[in-house]
Amino acid sequence: MDTLELILHPVRLRIMWALSGGRTRTTSDLCESLPDVPKTTLYRHVGLLADAGLLEVADEQRVRGMVERYYRLRQNATHIDLDTAKAMSLQDHRHGFAAAMAALLAEFNAYLDRPGADPVADRVGYRQGTLWLTPEEMEEIAGELREVLRARTGNGPGPERRPHVISAIFFPTEERGQDEGSP
Repeated sequence: MDTLELILHPVRLRIMWALSGGRTRTTSDLCESLPDVPKTTLYRHVGLLADAGLLEVADEQRVRGMVERYYRLRQNATHIDLDTAKAMSLQDHRHGFAAAMAALLAEFNAYLDRPGADPVADRVGYRQGTLWLTPEEMEEIAGELREVLRARTGNGPGPERRPHVISAIFFPTEERGQDEGSP
């Protein structure tokens, strides 16, 4: 299984999100974080990610005669770079988008299913809008967003901090050259 195929799976995406931000977790911790995923499924996907080198063992401890492994995500191991994205077929992009949306929906449902979930108090947001942009303006916005997010990517866990999923999705809604104002 290649790296792209490993990454573009809803359950594996959720495992990687659960380990993002420098967090280390055991498979038991992951089972608690992803209660809607059957344990056997979660263990199998953690094994696949670890065997492929996307997860690494950060620590091992003996617990009741068993070895408990703490996993962490390898830095940049799950990043799809520009060359990889260029090599992807349209079907690969379709599959990747569907996996990302399935994982996002599962995470949102897990949030709503938690006791005390309060979307208003937690400032949950989901909005869509349209911006008319040239390719240069699109690149400029992407750079600005990277800078805004980069200022917070070094944040670690803390007493007042909770992890938040942020998803930015960009794609044109019309073919090149179409213009709403043209006859």
